[in-house]
Amino acid sequence: MSPTDELIPMLKKLRLSGVLQSLQLRTQQAVDDNLSHSEFLFRLLGDEVERRDSKQLSQRVRRASFEHARTLEDFDFHFNASVPKAKVLELGTCAFLERHDNVLIVGPTGVGKSHLAQALGHRACRAGFSALYVGAHELLMQLRAARGEGSYDKRLLRFTSPDLLIIDDLGLRGLTQDEPMDLYEVVRQRYERKSTVITSNRSIEEWPPLFGDPLMASAAMDRLLHHSHVLVIEGDSFRNPPPTRRRKPSAAEAR
Repeated sequence: MSPTDELIPMLKKLRLSGVLQSLQLRTQQAVDDNLSHSEFLFRLLGDEVERRDSKQLSQRVRRASFEHARTLEDFDFHFNASVPKAKVLELGTCAFLERHDNVLIVGPTGVGKSHLAQALGHRACRAGFSALYVGAHELLMQLRAARGEGSYDKRLLRFTSPDLLIIDDLGLRGLTQDEPMDLYEVVRQRYERKSTVITSNRSIEEWPPLFGDPLMASAAMDRLLHHSHVLVIEGDSFRNPPPTRRRKPSAAEAR
């Protein structure tokens, strides 16, 4: 039995079986470069740390349930001059998550609100925070169904526990029945504990009527706007730009 064969059960017991993926390579490197024992161990364990970090990031991204794989790196800041690039990049540092601030992104359809929201979510995952993306209608529909099934508290916890909750397209449709109270409860429980990103086609001034009751609207908006960053985006739609702004095909594409 080789030394490596004897190592396998020990590494598994220590939950370090991933080390085997680079053990042979690092051993050969140690021989070729005449590495010290400590340098060999440092590089071998460094591989394991990178592997685990990568696995954990993949898990956080998967659990976030993003609609699309969006990043700040692939956002076209030149398309709409109203996008505050410096502010967006500052938010991309995820410092707002440490402070439990909110980010409210408003503007017409197609200007990149969902892209920016999910890109901030991806940055949060990369920084080690938990995130969850959900459409406003889906969030409220899940809470309504949970109330009927007697699992409301458990379902509410799904939306109040992530470090970052992204609610997309708030106000696309009016709120009915218990939906205003459900939305308020999400806002209330996350206030100054977790961060929330909300996108909407409606201006901030149009949000209070969504809650129906003026007192509830005041309480919800007071919490949302306190410690918040409001991004107002205007301009053309990325999906349907005017003819003068459409990308011209390359010579190869024109053939």
